[in-house]
Amino acid sequence: MDRRPVGAGDQRREALLRALDELLHETPLDAIAIADISARAGVTRSAFYFYFENKAACVAALCADVYVGGLAAAGHLADEGVPPARRIERMVDDLIASVRERHYLFRAVLEARRTSSGIREMWTGYLESFVAPVAQHIDGERAAGRAPAGPDSQTLARLLLELSDRMLEHLGPEDNPADRLRAQALAVVWLRSIYGVA
Repeated sequence: MDRRPVGAGDQRREALLRALDELLHETPLDAIAIADISARAGVTRSAFYFYFENKAACVAALCADVYVGGLAAAGHLADEGVPPARRIERMVDDLIASVRERHYLFRAVLEARRTSSGIREMWTGYLESFVAPVAQHIDGERAAGRAPAGPDSQTLARLLLELSDRMLEHLGPEDNPADRLRAQALAVVWLRSIYGVA
């Protein structure tokens, strides 16, 4: 949906993203118009459409940092020098930290995906992109004898990711006991589902 790649000197594109980021601190996403973003960025509406197909595309570009944070969190699964339980705990902890870092943006996307098909497709695409790597990890652990045989790895990966997504929906902006309990429970579900152990 993003019509142009990031260029080092592309200040107008960055200004549009910065403007949307600022506006999200002040206003719900569904109340922000493209004219608002353009005006805050100091560019014309036609300039907005030069860089982004629509508001959803602009949000998707802004969400890149959250997505990259999720990728980094998932990377803990491959750390064979760490016991499986600790790998999964680190993944969950880093995923929560990544979302909390830009909680206002995450909340805006959650609200918007209920009504915007573009943002819903963006988020589904983000989630789906994790399925194959997690499934490959499950298959690798089974092949190495570290995890027992079980259900289809892609189906299991998708269910675990969907569960993680639901947990993040309830995440508060600050650390609290309820969120810590959810994180611990999620880590146990991942561990038992893949490794069959507590």
